Amino acid sequence: DASDVIEFFKKQKKYNKIIVAGHSEGSLIGMVACRKAKADGFVSIAGAGNPIDKVLEFQIGQNAPFLLDETKQILSELKKGNQVKLENAHLTSLFRESVQPYMISWLKYNPQTEIQKLNIPVMIINGTSDLQVLASEAELLQKAKPDSNYLIIENMNHVLKEVKDLAENQKSYSNPDLPVVPELINKISSFVKSIK
Repeated sequence: DASDVIEFFKKQKKYNKIIVAGHSEGSLIGMVACRKAKADGFVSIAGAGNPIDKVLEFQIGQNAPFLLDETKQILSELKKGNQVKLENAHLTSLFRESVQPYMISWLKYNPQTEIQKLNIPVMIINGTSDLQVLASEAELLQKAKPDSNYLIIENMNHVLKEVKDLAENQKSYSNPDLPVVPELINKISSFVKSIK
């Protein structure tokens, strides 16, 4: 679908360039779509550098370690292409039956491999206060694509807000009045304008 959207706008013949920005899970989707539809540039915002099974294992390990072993077992089966019957209600939101086919397809991709396939200008951005996708994930992407523009924004969290502590970070997820970090907007704008 994402590739089709890029193709749609390219066919309009109204735009000098098509640059895709993907946030979080959308980063990997954006990488694949940009390559398939030949976009002119790509911005990864809070995108994982590790495959999703490693990211989920980290997140579960941090937030619900009692679910980690079961999570690893489920991911192992999904990676093999096998759907699983959930026994634990705590994992329903993550691994419900309706989402398992998508998870199986997602697990086939490694973001570091996908970003290396891009022969277009790339910008990689993350924040030091992102609790979901650590800045170290962006570093993995940058190492895989060393010619990228790389930016770590101080105190920016996963929802692109400036936060000073954990309590503020958690509250920011449900506070639409907090502005997006201005540096993020300025740097993306400069990157887009630099693409010829």
